[in-house]
Amino acid sequence: MNQKEKMIKLAVNGGISFGAKLNAKQLAVITECMNDGDELELTTFQQLHVDVPESKVKLVKEKFKEVGLSWYPIGNFVKSLRTCNFCKGEEEEGMPVAIELNKRIAGKPVPFTVRSAYTGCPIGCGEPLINDIGVMKVRNGYDIYIGGKAKGMDAQTGTLFMKQLIPEQLYEVVEKIIDIYVEYGKKREPFFKFINRYGIENLKNQLSLSDDNH
Repeated sequence: MNQKEKMIKLAVNGGISFGAKLNAKQLAVITECMNDGDELELTTFQQLHVDVPESKVKLVKEKFKEVGLSWYPIGNFVKSLRTCNFCKGEEEEGMPVAIELNKRIAGKPVPFTVRSAYTGCPIGCGEPLINDIGVMKVRNGYDIYIGGKAKGMDAQTGTLFMKQLIPEQLYEVVEKIIDIYVEYGKKREPFFKFINRYGIENLKNQLSLSDDNH
């Protein structure tokens, strides 16, 4: 009797672009990778969970890449950015910044899943205030919120951590926050609990932040 092949779950989306969209070619490639009776799981983070046989993971990833699909690991990693629809255009809404930030942080291993979000204006369609790490573009700068939680009796909005950063500052600060969480967070400690335990001021001191941006 043949042993059933191990299945690998991939989190897939169309990348950071104008809204959470997939085109016909991308849908066709995803369908090619599925068997009759297989189901797709759509998550709240604009991802599809696809089960792929372990022996075909490399080939499937290559096919995904050819049609512009992005894939990420499942589990205790930084999630890909949950984004707004970038309704006013690429440069005005900061889409290149969102793409670069996602490239730097998505898929990093962490003590517990980190949910990150980005929105291109203060309307906040990407819901940055209720995610672990949220970025909001305000005028020509980028504000960072941390420690938000969307669900449960202890739901809370994030704290404004830094404001009006330029892109390079934004990337550096977010990456350092994640690094500190990796170093000092307890195993399976949710990010908002880590922030409450570790302390906002302690985090700022650890980052050696100046008073100009907080």
